Amino acid sequence: MFENKTEEQARQEILKLTAEYCEKYHQKSEYKDGDRINYAGRVYDKNEMTNLVDSALKFWLTAGEYTERFEKGLADFLGVKYCAAVSSGSSANMLAFFALTSPLLGERAIKRSDEVITVAAGFPTTVAPILQFGAVPVFIDVTIPQYNLDISLLEKALSNKTKAVFAAHTLGNPFDIKAVKAFCEKYNLWLIEDNCDALGSRYTLDGVSNYTGAFGDIGTSSFYPPHHMTMGEGGAVYTDNALLNKIIRSMRDWGRDCICPSGKDNLCGHRFDGQYGELPKGYDHKYVYSHFGFNLKPTDMQSAIGCAQLEKLPGFIQKRKENFEYLKALLKNYEDKLILPEAAENSDPSWFGFLMTCKDGIDREKVVRHLEENGIQTRMLFAGNLTKHPCFDSIRDDEKAYRIIGSLENTDAIMNNSFWVGVYPGMTKEMLSKMAEKIVEAVG
Repeated sequence: MFENKTEEQARQEILKLTAEYCEKYHQKSEYKDGDRINYAGRVYDKNEMTNLVDSALKFWLTAGEYTERFEKGLADFLGVKYCAAVSSGSSANMLAFFALTSPLLGERAIKRSDEVITVAAGFPTTVAPILQFGAVPVFIDVTIPQYNLDISLLEKALSNKTKAVFAAHTLGNPFDIKAVKAFCEKYNLWLIEDNCDALGSRYTLDGVSNYTGAFGDIGTSSFYPPHHMTMGEGGAVYTDNALLNKIIRSMRDWGRDCICPSGKDNLCGHRFDGQYGELPKGYDHKYVYSHFGFNLKPTDMQSAIGCAQLEKLPGFIQKRKENFEYLKALLKNYEDKLILPEAAENSDPSWFGFLMTCKDGIDREKVVRHLEENGIQTRMLFAGNLTKHPCFDSIRDDEKAYRIIGSLENTDAIMNNSFWVGVYPGMTKEMLSKMAEKIVEAVG
């Protein structure tokens, strides 16, 4: 087939066939009444598939040229200086937290038994790194219907061991960045924004609108298929702080001290003449380790998909907003039965989902069962109340393992009464109308 063709000609022919294959066999079929309506899904075309195949043909496999392109593209989109692509959103959260434990941060480094303010109403990987390191999560309640941390409890959660606030923008709805940022600056605390469900959300602070994830010391993203864009698996950690970027990249890449990208050597010109720790002078800098790190890099094939998705991201964000507003308008007359979500003040959310809380007399379980039986996929607000889960059984009676401020009343209300449905870009008005119809049926 490739006789008398150069390698480049053969590659272009393969990519052309790939594009034709995608257009013929991967076109999404039109929604028909009765089809299952998932809360999320991949939205892609031939560009993602040809990028993926192009990367595979080059067979670099680990992070390479596509990863560099993706990191620069996402940093430019968010308006941040530094971005490190990683293997997942969970990896991103772990890396963001562990970066703040680096000895290079001196007295500001988080140490074991230090405290981090967070919430229990969310996804567990915001909290897991805190416990895995040996620090202490301090849980505060959230507000309804914004579903974000209650800023009135921040001062009550503070102690002489508090080092950071680590919180997510729930389902795309930004938390009160003005108040949280002011609190962190007042007490010299780190702020990690878990931006995994909020890529493209904006917040206006002091008259200037910026993307969430760019306000704190570190922001994180996830590119799992249901998220705002996908790489299959994948994530990112970003910051404007040069030192934090150095630590993030070191810990992502096995903890090494060297900044040379994979496959490149001696960019600094001093590979064999440094003195590090108690190593012999001139020890190969490629194998000097300044942190106890991980290997959290993505593959270049993941990043190739991400590069194509980045081009679609503005359209994805706009469609999520439109779908959210359309669904909310359809349910507006049923606010006596359901608490509908509200955007935080000064925000313009890129909604991940449409979260509702059943009012008194409405049984959440019956509503969810009715929707699922009618082919409409639903989700809880992830853990609901993480402290109620079996993973806490082994530390539940350990007063030093974690602290709870107050009663987490709203967190428990969410655990018992809230659910959400999707607004992802693949949704049509017909699908949204069907969801609204079945929700109305369920709440009676």
